[in-house]
Amino acid sequence: MRWDLLFDDLESQLDQEQRDEERALALEEERLRLARLTLRDRLIALSRAGDGGSIAVRVELMGGTELQVRPLAFGRDWMSATVAESGRGPGQCLVPLGAIAAVLPSRSQVGPSLEPGTQGSGRLSERIGLPFVLRDLCRRRTPIHLTTKDGRVHGTIDRVARDHLDLAVHEPGTARRDRDVRGIRIVPIGRIVLVAFD
Repeated sequence: MRWDLLFDDLESQLDQEQRDEERALALEEERLRLARLTLRDRLIALSRAGDGGSIAVRVELMGGTELQVRPLAFGRDWMSATVAESGRGPGQCLVPLGAIAAVLPSRSQVGPSLEPGTQGSGRLSERIGLPFVLRDLCRRRTPIHLTTKDGRVHGTIDRVARDHLDLAVHEPGTARRDRDVRGIRIVPIGRIVLVAFD
């Protein structure tokens, strides 16, 4: 009878040690997962947290501008979104991820932003860099409001090089015509904070 108690006690201790080891392993795996989590991953998780639709996310851009957006797509180093606030200008925007000073989630958004996501879906847009998207706006001759770390200007992109773009500056509401262009600005892509357009 004492042997039965001894074996039961040993079995109980082994079970407890195994549960403790599994718990410690799970905690370490979670720490490693969080260590690999990027800002882009958290924004993607937030954008998918809405039941079938994109939810609004508040971001603070370099320079202090706060903007509430509904993410639409993510590239390698950018996010496209619709502006979720009325009266904030054009309805669509591109946000370089490097220009985000902070994401300002509500308390209810913090948990979903930490959820494990699927690894990249392999979509082409996830590999496309910001210059490619800017070239598309250039090709379409889309008038933009360009916010840089130094200010805001309106115009049309004339060309996009590897690390900069040429912006023909003109008044909002006018087409890009030589007679209406007030000047050309060569803007380093690294200085771009926000590209807004309709």
